[in-house]
Amino acid sequence: MKNRFLLPLLALLPLFSDAQTTASIDRVNPTNWWVGMKNPSVQVLVHGPGAGTLAYSIDYPGVKLVKTNTVENPNYAFLDLVISPTAKPGRVQIIGKKGSQTVTQTWEIRARDNAPKAQGVTAADFIYLAMPDRFANGDPGNDKFADMRDTNHDRANPFFRHGGDLAGAAQHLPYLKDLGVTAVWFTPVLENNQPLTNENNTMRASYHGYGFTDQYNVDKRFGGNAGYKSFVQQAHAAGLKVVQDAVYNHVGNTHWILQDLPMKSWLHQWPTYTNTTYRYTPITDPHAAQTDRKVTLDGWFVPFLPDLNQQNPYVANYLIENAIWSVENFGVDAWRIDTYLYNDQPFMNRCNAALLAEYPRIHIFGESAVTNSIDQAYYTRNKIDFPFKSNQPGALDFVLEGAMLAGLKEVGTPAATGWDGGPQHVYQTLAQDVVYQDATKLVTFLDNHDHDRFLSVIGDDLDKYKMGLTWLLTTRGIPSMYYGTEILMKNFKDPTDAEVRKDFPGGWAGDKENKFIAAGRSARENEAFDFVKKLATYRRDHKVLHDGKLMQYLPENGIYVYFRYDATGTVMVASNATDKAAALPTARFSERMTGFTKARNVLTGENLSSLATLQLPAKTAVVLELGK
Repeated sequence: MKNRFLLPLLALLPLFSDAQTTASIDRVNPTNWWVGMKNPSVQVLVHGPGAGTLAYSIDYPGVKLVKTNTVENPNYAFLDLVISPTAKPGRVQIIGKKGSQTVTQTWEIRARDNAPKAQGVTAADFIYLAMPDRFANGDPGNDKFADMRDTNHDRANPFFRHGGDLAGAAQHLPYLKDLGVTAVWFTPVLENNQPLTNENNTMRASYHGYGFTDQYNVDKRFGGNAGYKSFVQQAHAAGLKVVQDAVYNHVGNTHWILQDLPMKSWLHQWPTYTNTTYRYTPITDPHAAQTDRKVTLDGWFVPFLPDLNQQNPYVANYLIENAIWSVENFGVDAWRIDTYLYNDQPFMNRCNAALLAEYPRIHIFGESAVTNSIDQAYYTRNKIDFPFKSNQPGALDFVLEGAMLAGLKEVGTPAATGWDGGPQHVYQTLAQDVVYQDATKLVTFLDNHDHDRFLSVIGDDLDKYKMGLTWLLTTRGIPSMYYGTEILMKNFKDPTDAEVRKDFPGGWAGDKENKFIAAGRSARENEAFDFVKKLATYRRDHKVLHDGKLMQYLPENGIYVYFRYDATGTVMVASNATDKAAALPTARFSERMTGFTKARNVLTGENLSSLATLQLPAKTAVVLELGK
């Protein structure tokens, strides 16, 4: 496929002659910076007609211009600044001169505030993933704008924008709090000023947010920068953290920089369009051909998402500084990174290190959709002798997701008692945690916006649903749940992923059903909601499920038992994956149960006065708080 960015260099650069007498500045990124950052240096991108032909100076106490960098495109200059800790907040004048012409651009340095930010997410948290466009609409006035490339808004069309926004999400923070959620993760909220794109012969909007066109602006259809900052403040006031979804690998093909590339090497360029193979094995394969590795990493994700060249130092600085700016400006707490494995990994280490240097408590977890623990460990801190060592603190645990789904699909079937069947999938995956430096930092899940919905995968079986949520909320890691799972939203990605991205019922004025309230939910939906609420609340209030050690026993006859334990208590989880009730003698578990004489069933409230033999209903996970 021909792409307009795959052109000779001269076609990418403007025609600007030194003979021209006027130059101007129309954009400065970062849009501001702060006094007192641990790293006092910042590289400021300056853009405008002829901006790179100006001689720059700054006359502001405590702000030093170390170097002016010019590039192939004369419309850009990159200014290396150092901001002294003694500098006063204020408005800095960036002065550019050329002959008799003087261009002045104001740029602000601010004082850092003490508002909560970068608190991190830990195993004490329960993350709720939502797509802002599909969750709730709090301000119909921002549903569409005539000055944006996509002016469509139509809830009847699954591929168009539906109008959900941050104001709508803020209105439902009490709902999330009541559910037991402690952190909110949105798919990207940054500006996606993209036109409709033709995907599989269907015109689609960029409502998902993964085609950035300006990293310094939140999409105004979500409420803009002010709306995002307000949402974060309201979430923090409610005791909830906020996870920002970041993208380094690519941008939308109408990104403002791509309309006037600083240099050809800003992107990964190919003689003809080259897509990534989506194959991750060449990255870790010690026998891999370099050409396979290059196509995986440098090939474009899709034709309308150009691939950024993070080995270009200006690109790297631009992305790293935007990450720091976003955390500082909006006050978010954690950082989820899209398409992590397709990024240049030395760049990722540098970016992670820069964030952690400024915000030691921030948690960073990336998306690497792999199917085995070895490859997953490569993209996080690990104990394997890889030639490259990742410094990413966490990762999305795709391997455990696959194991839990495989095991749940076999619950109630003969395979549940097989050598490798049923809960054996989960046991064997957790048995490989030795490859991670700290597996408790992995973010666990049962589905997301790119996968078939959990309930559909397990055959709309409420028993399997409860078992899966029990595993998610009691095993190691940081659990996350996709919006609507708590009210039994379902569907396969058939014919498209729009089927798993439906609007949350009740998020729009005039909706026939309002699933945000108990009266709007069916009895079955309330059963599911109450189940999640009870277990999530218990997890939130009991440290043993955050920091407790995990001990698991080899599944036998379709019964899987594990313990979470620490000085504060012991919780036993026993899952019967068969279609028949079972009596479970507990002598085998004496290593963890000695000294305990009673228990409370966390889910039913039943008190057990004897632990010698447990009665396990068919297709059920029992959660017991042991007592003496």
